[in-house]
Amino acid sequence: MDRLTAMTVFVEVAERGSLTAAAEALGMSRAMVSRHLAALETWLGARVLHRTTRRIGLTPAGEIALERCRRMLAVGEEMQAALGDADGAPHGRVRVACSTSFGVSHMATAVADFVRRHPGTAVDVVLADRAANLAEERIDIAIRIARALEPGLIARRITTCRSAVCASPDYLAAHGTPRQPQDLAGHNCLTHHYVGKGAWTFDRDGRSVSVVVEGTISANDATLLAQSAKAGAGIAFLPTYLVAPMLRSGELVALLPGYRPEEMGIHAVYLSRRQMPRVVRAFIDFLAERFGDVPEWDRGWGEEVNDS
Repeated sequence: MDRLTAMTVFVEVAERGSLTAAAEALGMSRAMVSRHLAALETWLGARVLHRTTRRIGLTPAGEIALERCRRMLAVGEEMQAALGDADGAPHGRVRVACSTSFGVSHMATAVADFVRRHPGTAVDVVLADRAANLAEERIDIAIRIARALEPGLIARRITTCRSAVCASPDYLAAHGTPRQPQDLAGHNCLTHHYVGKGAWTFDRDGRSVSVVVEGTISANDATLLAQSAKAGAGIAFLPTYLVAPMLRSGELVALLPGYRPEEMGIHAVYLSRRQMPRVVRAFIDFLAERFGDVPEWDRGWGEEVNDS
């Protein structure tokens, strides 16, 4: 039995509370997860999990084993990092959390390029439209998109997140085109649960302008809002990393020229600068280099829209 793999399986099951969820995260079958757990319990000589039809819980022995397994896996990761430092190349696995919309639109190709550039590395991506708990979820890097980060977080800004207020040509033909932010009060505005839920803010000549908005559709994922806007449901305030292709193609139209939506930063958040594994440091450097101050999706039309 590969004991390190068995310990990894056990930790995943304990943290996710499900054999199925652990199997999906690890890319193996549920039956294989069960076999690794059984082998681990045989090796330890104790049952580590209570299994019922509704839930999985830790036994007293499992609580002790979980702490020890986490510690041993961390030692293994540190060893991989040390080996990477020795030959000057990153090695090992980096676990990254980011929003679904940014993950699908840009992180997917970024991680593919990273592992191609650095053989011996692997990237585990967790997509969720919430702030991940780095310590509890064993996240090395969380990609946070925010105007300002909470005090105490350690982070590096990797690029800028600009936004566009936009709608489909069909919606504008049926309902008219807003010329100033106050006009939005008479339109169906599609809102994000966590960004601009009740008000959208713009900058015009150094002056902040906010307008209260409401509408029939709200969601915790920008991709759904973009597709709803493209279908003619209303006006949306969306990140350009997501809607740039639709704006270029004419499926969506950028509105309110001269009013610049508030910009946010895209940050790589991590737990500590001390003893950072080379693979984590290399991935953050890679993202900063890849996206740059003016990311690819904003070049050309994006610069014009945001400077109008």
